[in-house]
Amino acid sequence: MDPRRLRLLVELSQRGTMRAVADATGYATSAVSQQLAVLEREAGTVLFEPVGRRVRLTPAGQRLVGHAERILAAIEAARADLHGDAEPAGLLRVASYSTALSTALVPATGGLARRYPDLRLELQEREPDEVFALIRDNAIDLGVTYDYSLAPRVTAASLVARPLWQTPFGLGVAEGSPRPAGGHHGLLAAHRETPWIVNSRNPDDEFVVRALCGLAGFAPGIGHRADSLDLVQDMIAAGLGVGLLPRAIRRRPGVAVLPLTDPPVTLRTYAVTRLGQDRWPPNSLVIDLLARHEPAAGSP
Repeated sequence: MDPRRLRLLVELSQRGTMRAVADATGYATSAVSQQLAVLEREAGTVLFEPVGRRVRLTPAGQRLVGHAERILAAIEAARADLHGDAEPAGLLRVASYSTALSTALVPATGGLARRYPDLRLELQEREPDEVFALIRDNAIDLGVTYDYSLAPRVTAASLVARPLWQTPFGLGVAEGSPRPAGGHHGLLAAHRETPWIVNSRNPDDEFVVRALCGLAGFAPGIGHRADSLDLVQDMIAAGLGVGLLPRAIRRRPGVAVLPLTDPPVTLRTYAVTRLGQDRWPPNSLVIDLLARHEPAAGSP
């Protein structure tokens, strides 16, 4: 079976139409259909069937996708192994959430141009859903992303996720706010009527807020949405609401961060690559640098 046809089948499993596969790969739609028909003949069984305007994989097609992902990853790993001792070179496209960019990626990679003149970095700021979409579309080589202990993400079998660091979170409130009795749940319940501030681009943040408040016996009122932690702090200091913040964040005047312990809330940062590409020298280099460059205390 030709790896190029296997790649088209994997793309079809993710995109659902021949036209979408063609747009993603640069082939004509008719060429995609023809190549997948050849693959079907090679496999000796029906791999997909039309459902309206989309295409659905049969059970045999789904099984072959699993094999295809492992075969393609093995090819990538073999290429990386043959050049594993080579100097990192070429274009490395990295997408990361804002805080990791500023506190880890930029400091850790700042001197690479001098050490590896043939290596060029292309950085972009993205939230987790955007990172995974870019990896799926082969638009980046490395993603630095995160999830929460209360909202874990399941990594696709076609990807490799390497844990980097963990960041405890707490409840950001205006300084001087009452500290009610009743522990963790009492603290949350005290803000039953307070507007809550959640992330504007990552729904996981709101999921965690709703889970925490649900355990405390109420549904939070989402009042504001902001992507920037600095802006969240400004809102809290102005008395506009409360929200989740890293415990070790450099707090702005007028902001306090109170511990959440039952259950704790932890943000977990990962480096994500396609299966087999984690050993590509540029990826391997930057992942190792990040693993050694955990953001210092005071950085979220």
